[in-house]
Amino acid sequence: QVQLVESGGGLVQAGGSLRLSCAASGRTFSRYFMAWFRQAPGQERQFVAAISRGGGSTKYTDSVDGRFTISRDNIKNTVHLQMNKLKPEDTASYFCAAASAGLGTRPELYAYDSWGQGTQVTVSS
Repeated sequence: QVQLVESGGGLVQAGGSLRLSCAASGRTFSRYFMAWFRQAPGQERQFVAAISRGGGSTKYTDSVDGRFTISRDNIKNTVHLQMNKLKPEDTASYFCAAASAGLGTRPELYAYDSWGQGTQVTVSS
């Protein structure tokens, strides 16, 4: 497994932007499919975005498509989530996840076997 540490969360007004980062340990980062999930209080953890090993393929949930961009740097062992045009409904804890199995950019929780501790994003109206 890989160790993941998220950063970049905070409080922002609706319409604003935030950039989340996830730093991964280990030398095999490029072997992992990476993703971001989010979880609001009282709700299940939900898929946000995923990226392939080389970064050439991405997937987004419909509610963030066109506003959020996932990217990765396999030299620096990091994955980012650029969030633009934020809405109050984007408020949640955001989690970075890594998948060691070659299942592709999957939206299912079970596809990922390493998780970070999360970073809080709060969007005020």
